[in-house]
Amino acid sequence: MRYEFWVGARYAGLGSRRRKVDKGDRFVSFIASSSMVGIALGVAALIVVLSVVNGFQTQVRDKMLSVLPHVELFLRDNAQHQALSRWPEVADQAKQNSHVLGAAPFVSAQGMVLRGNNLRGVQVRGIDPEIEGEVSELPKQMLDDGLAKLEDGTYGIVLGAQLAHTLGVLEGDHVMLMAPQGAVSPAGFSPRMRQFTVVGLYSSGHYEYDSSLVFINVDDAARLFRDNAQSGLRLSIDDMHQAPQRAAELGQQLSAYGVVRDWTQNNKTWFAAVQTEKRMLFLILLLIVTVAAFNLLSSLVMTVKDKQSDIAILRSLGATPRSIAWIFLIQGAIIGVVGTGLGVFLGTLLAFNIETVVPWVERLLGIHFLDPQIYFISTLPSNPQWADIIFIAVVALCLSLLATLYPSWRASKLQPAQVLRHD
Repeated sequence: MRYEFWVGARYAGLGSRRRKVDKGDRFVSFIASSSMVGIALGVAALIVVLSVVNGFQTQVRDKMLSVLPHVELFLRDNAQHQALSRWPEVADQAKQNSHVLGAAPFVSAQGMVLRGNNLRGVQVRGIDPEIEGEVSELPKQMLDDGLAKLEDGTYGIVLGAQLAHTLGVLEGDHVMLMAPQGAVSPAGFSPRMRQFTVVGLYSSGHYEYDSSLVFINVDDAARLFRDNAQSGLRLSIDDMHQAPQRAAELGQQLSAYGVVRDWTQNNKTWFAAVQTEKRMLFLILLLIVTVAAFNLLSSLVMTVKDKQSDIAILRSLGATPRSIAWIFLIQGAIIGVVGTGLGVFLGTLLAFNIETVVPWVERLLGIHFLDPQIYFISTLPSNPQWADIIFIAVVALCLSLLATLYPSWRASKLQPAQVLRHD
């Protein structure tokens, strides 16, 4: 073993414990240990926080896609009866793509639901209840068997559990659904409206949809909204992460029928905001690791100051300036590697077990971090990604190594004659 590594390991606090340790070595070991702890805490905090952000994004995305389609095709025909009559032909064409798993027609429009004095703006979606399960998880989210009651001409409506609670309605009650379009007569403007019967309730777990999205039969929607709604085809694919590529393929394949959009385009603003938040959290928490790296730099500078006599003796015995620099480079590298390793271990352990740790902390402190009455998730999600963990570890190691350069250069420039003259 080269003596540079042996001396650097001793300065890093990994030397033999059998010998008597003087105050200077205890001081050097203490500042080395504090630097390791600082790096470990910074790395662990970064891993845990980014894992929680990933988990939040994944859970929200999955809840959104349980209601929203992977890919949508908006037909060009304005007349609803013309557009809806073409959907079997378009569905057969779309299913020629091996990645398409299912297809179902839809009519989408804005409306208002009226019940007594309660009036709520809603997104109305006309669906075919028999094949809706091919493109969404709505049948699994139903709180009853009301989806099967959305028959053509019966004017049934399925409400979200939150919207039903707000309006104070139950299954079997009647609500008035109004379209924003209407007719102008000498008596004034008359909105187009129709009485619907609540035939079922659903709960997706996403407050925004449960409070503002309603489902009716696709033919009833076409009659109520006529030429003022969007109609088309909802498609499900085998891999939602490949939605942009599949949408591009389907856009070329179905260009004669209409315009194709995927779920990343429909929710582009939300996902861009989450990605921006994730980057900002990374930069903010990276400051913790940066502070730890500065702590490492200052500890190495103090070590060089404390060990000037040792450096002078080594130079007198024939050590080169390069060897002296390697001693402190090795010391800083050991502190950085050990601190980063401890941080990765601790952060990964917490990230993979956060769903167990957080409830234990909540019971211990008697609090609840995520109130289900306020947030649409009641547990703190976590989704550790090895790419993030590796990137954090590499950044921490690079900062640690950069922090060792100046102290190592300064130690190599010490002149033994000047040092020994003052000792």
